Amino acid sequence: MQTAFSSKEFRSTVGAFATGVTVVTTRGEEHAYGMTANAFSSVSLDPPLILVCVISPSEGADHITANGVFAVNILAQEQEPLSRYFASRDRPKGRDAFAEVPHRFGASGSPILEGAAAFLDCRLHATHEAGDHLIFIGEVLEIANSEDGTPLVFHGGGYRLLQAPPG
Repeated sequence: MQTAFSSKEFRSTVGAFATGVTVVTTRGEEHAYGMTANAFSSVSLDPPLILVCVISPSEGADHITANGVFAVNILAQEQEPLSRYFASRDRPKGRDAFAEVPHRFGASGSPILEGAAAFLDCRLHATHEAGDHLIFIGEVLEIANSEDGTPLVFHGGGYRLLQAPPG
C-alpha cells in the first residue's frame, strides 16, 4: 500500500502534537551515553512500565540494548541547552560525554541529570521493532518529580513555553 503523503508531511503532522523533551541516558561498563528524545510514554501502572522509541540502527539503541538499563530525564524549561547538547552530533562522546553535565547515577547506574523536572530510572523489560525504530519498554526502578519544575515543551518543530491558564 502506497501512502499519499511524504515523510516531511508526516513529520509535520505528528509535530502538531506537543510533547515534553527528554534525555534518555544509559551506562555500561565503559562509559555513559545520552540522547535527546521526545518519543516517550507511560505504558502500565502495575507493574510500572514506560517506553521510549529510538531510531535503529543507532548508537543510542546499541547502548541501551547492550546495557539493559536506561533512564528518562524529563527536562525542565530552563534545560533547553541540555536538549540541544544531547541532540548534537558534534557533542563529546565516550568518557567525555558527561564531563560538563551535572549528574548523579540512579539505581540502574544510568545518569540522572541535575535539575530535571522528573526522571524515571529503568531496567530493560522488552524491546520491539517498529519500522525504523526500536521500542524499549523499561521497568521503572526509581523515580523523582520536582513539584515546582516546569517542563520543556516541543511543538511544531520548536521549543515552546507553558503558561498557566488565566484566572
